[in-house]
Amino acid sequence: MGILDFEFIKGFARCAADGAAMGWHERNGGNISYRLKEAEVALSAPYLSDVLPWQAIGTEVPHLGGEYFLVTGSGRYIRNVELDPEGNICIIELDESGENYRIRWGLRGGGRPTSELPSHLMNHQVKFLATGGKHRVIYHAHTTNLIALTFVLPLKDEVFTRELWEMMTECPVVFPQGVGVVHWMVPGGREIAVATSKLMETYDVAIWAHHGTFVSGEDFDLAFGLMHCVEKASEVLVKVLAMGGKRQSITPVDFRQLANDFNVTLEERFLA
Repeated sequence: MGILDFEFIKGFARCAADGAAMGWHERNGGNISYRLKEAEVALSAPYLSDVLPWQAIGTEVPHLGGEYFLVTGSGRYIRNVELDPEGNICIIELDESGENYRIRWGLRGGGRPTSELPSHLMNHQVKFLATGGKHRVIYHAHTTNLIALTFVLPLKDEVFTRELWEMMTECPVVFPQGVGVVHWMVPGGREIAVATSKLMETYDVAIWAHHGTFVSGEDFDLAFGLMHCVEKASEVLVKVLAMGGKRQSITPVDFRQLANDFNVTLEERFLA
């Protein structure tokens, strides 16, 4: 058995392949990161190199000092991850301060982690603290229908949450906290990372206006499933709007009954 046979590598590759098959990752669009478990770090140790230098992350994540992450490479195509994991993804280690990283495995032939590494790590830190370490996956995709909606709906958390909840009954159950919206910003820098991580204190889904979607989850299945659910609801809404708009929908009373029966909490500000 080699490192490519490890379950966390295979799970990462499957998530990438599924996203590519959905059409969410044109060219080198989108990125994925996963925080390794201690046992996975130990299992990977024989394959890790320490010859590459430390480099600045571009932000500070002190609560993640010493952690290891599996991430997509900058400029790499997600559709190629499953075909050639070692050439397209890498394991990085953070130093104890959480200000620097070094590549320990992967990106054969050279390269660097995704340009949106600061956003990923700042959001990992927020979800690490908010969930007691349960969330390990951050996934960013260029979800077609949700991007389209950011051109026609008001860029407000309340509007996007309520509209998406109404499109499929399972939505308020899958993301009962709702969704947050980041107005357009240049990707890859600290500013968008800060704005997104602020939203992630409340939500598991952050919409990047005119760009895509950012989600957090405990594992690959939950993160991908959340992305899929949000995007499918967006597709339904695009079709409903194209057909002239809603004639009937799920009411606030209906939502409250659903919340009671499924034991979830839905904020009243989304139901008003």
